[in-house]
Amino acid sequence: MDAAHFVLQPFLGFLWCFVRLFIKAPAGRQRFNVLGALHATSLQLVTVSNCDYINSQSVAALLRQLAATFADLPITLVLDNARYQRCRFVQALAAELGIELLFLPPYSPNLNLIERLWKFVKKQCLYSQYYEKFTNFKQAIEDCLAEVSGKFKEQLSSLLTLNFQTLENVSL
Repeated sequence: MDAAHFVLQPFLGFLWCFVRLFIKAPAGRQRFNVLGALHATSLQLVTVSNCDYINSQSVAALLRQLAATFADLPITLVLDNARYQRCRFVQALAAELGIELLFLPPYSPNLNLIERLWKFVKKQCLYSQYYEKFTNFKQAIEDCLAEVSGKFKEQLSSLLTLNFQTLENVSL
């Protein structure tokens, strides 16, 4: 589980070019926040989104949605140490719903599978794209997330593997 904060601003796919090129950019800095949980093997995505802030109430809404979606299965949720995820309220609700929370070590986003999904979404629908209105921007992200286990499943199957780079037995 992790949150992504998409900001309506230009995302350049490349950092340099031979000819000077001007890119249209929208005015304003509106944000679209998505809190998501990705099933590691089936790639089923459960999300809660808003245009305000991700907080403990957002996490609680996602936990309830996960408990309803996977009612008959044991749930272990891998998440980082964001304060809104580690607070007593969230931990108490998770215990009440029978959800085990597995917190990652600090500074290890490489161990969180959904981080790769957020990178894919940015590449698919934000890099080198211009959205005139915030509603178009938001819809593009929602459409991309809706196709995670559909249209993009084949592309994501090689990206969202359970092969994690670990640094064991490394001399410093």
